[in-house]
Amino acid sequence: MLRRLLLLSAPVCLLLASCQKETQVERADREGILLVGNSAEPKALDHQLVTGVVESKIITSLFEGLVADDALQDDAAVPGAAASWEHNGDMTEWVFHLQPEGKWSDGAPVTAYDFVFAYNRLLHPDFAGPYAEMLYFLQNAEDFNKGKITDFSQVGVKALDDFTLQVKLREPVPYLPSLTRHYTWFPVPRHVVLQHGKMTDRFTKWSVLPNLVGNGPFKITEWRFHDFIEVKRNPHYWNAAKVGLNGIRFYPIENPYTETRAFLSGQLHTTYQLPPDLIRTVKKNEPEFLRQETYVASSFVRINTTRPALSDPRVRQALSLTIDREQICQYITEGYFPAPSLTPKMGSYQPVPKLTFDPEKARKLLAEAGFLNGGGFPIFSLLISRPSARASAEAVQAMWSKHLNIRVNIQNKDWGSYVSAQQTLNFDMAMAAWTGDYLDPTTFLNMWTKGNGNNNTGWSDPRYESLLRDAALKSDPGERFAIFREAEGLLMDEQPILPISYQSRNYLLRPEVKGWHPLLLDNHPWEAIRLER
Repeated sequence: MLRRLLLLSAPVCLLLASCQKETQVERADREGILLVGNSAEPKALDHQLVTGVVESKIITSLFEGLVADDALQDDAAVPGAAASWEHNGDMTEWVFHLQPEGKWSDGAPVTAYDFVFAYNRLLHPDFAGPYAEMLYFLQNAEDFNKGKITDFSQVGVKALDDFTLQVKLREPVPYLPSLTRHYTWFPVPRHVVLQHGKMTDRFTKWSVLPNLVGNGPFKITEWRFHDFIEVKRNPHYWNAAKVGLNGIRFYPIENPYTETRAFLSGQLHTTYQLPPDLIRTVKKNEPEFLRQETYVASSFVRINTTRPALSDPRVRQALSLTIDREQICQYITEGYFPAPSLTPKMGSYQPVPKLTFDPEKARKLLAEAGFLNGGGFPIFSLLISRPSARASAEAVQAMWSKHLNIRVNIQNKDWGSYVSAQQTLNFDMAMAAWTGDYLDPTTFLNMWTKGNGNNNTGWSDPRYESLLRDAALKSDPGERFAIFREAEGLLMDEQPILPISYQSRNYLLRPEVKGWHPLLLDNHPWEAIRLER
């Protein structure tokens, strides 16, 4: 009887097997294509015009800095576009020796002159690069960017020959190799940029298909707006033999719930994030996919201090004192931690905890500012860019209504409009976050200086900037960090930003993705990743 059943069932099993449809992930595994959820459509792929994490994920597949990211350690310095480097005794002068086989994806050689051209372009006042401050470590770079000097040859970067780049710094920077892994330090293809306009022209056709060339492990092959961006192996990459993938497809899925469904239905290898309210469910039902990792990032409310009322630090302090960070982290952003200041603990640096929850003190400050019991307070909008930010925004909205009797509306914009609104100060308040670019407190503290392209608050303070300059001249880490704590304390007194939490990375990853390891900065080198079922 059993044998008869088996014989009868055999054709049915074969029929069912033939009807089973291969998932998108299964096909991608066969083809060696990594499918990545990337949250939003990039504002641009010209890496000198962007500031976001969304863009950086794609850019780091197409371009490479002097030093490359390591798959296992955030602070490891491995050869990238440079094969080797050395520095003087106080680490103010560095020489990088480029890969002799380094080429752009069109086969043209990558030279030291491409790096000099790139730094000239980003720093040039006419170009108005939003992230130019990342190059201020170069001697005279800030003065050139601000128009105080006009001769770029006075800036501390020079091509000694085609494959030798000399860098002179305004201060000792022992972590320079880590800095050069950030896309602001990447080269641009001079020969392609100048085919499509002047050096200082913005948003030209050099950085779109079919013109875009890079020096990274992959090259762009397709860009379907609001669908996906696909990159394939770059055969001209100097280390092409070690690249483990045939390609990567980046999907701009803004809704994290949609992204999670796509992952669980076999359409993605990894997600950009996992909504906090789904963490427990996934941990229970799909634990093999869940990744929860320490991350050097802070979330906060950014304040436009040029707005009436918000220009008063007492008002900003009142808003901060009525944010219950413990409640938000416990019930809304699971896996995050209440932030007592802006900068997360990094090595031996830990800021002085200054932020508390004190509604009574907040009401007194608001009354002192002229808004007794919230009377006469303007109605402002709180800007968000992603559905996952709405729950936190609504919690903050409710806390301000309850404790201060003030009304705030929530305004949603797409990623590009959200970024542009802040860069032009065309907003009131915004839910925001910052991810460290390297493992030093300056990655969180330097941006709040006057004119910084990532400040976007309208706030600056000469006392704060003086402290940062003093810290930069200290070689002793203890003295340096002590000054940083003082500077951060001043920032938290002024409150142009209202820190809420220190973030962790909660996301989904399939087990066949190999070479992907926990990293504080979440900068996974794409060339090290492979797919193995």
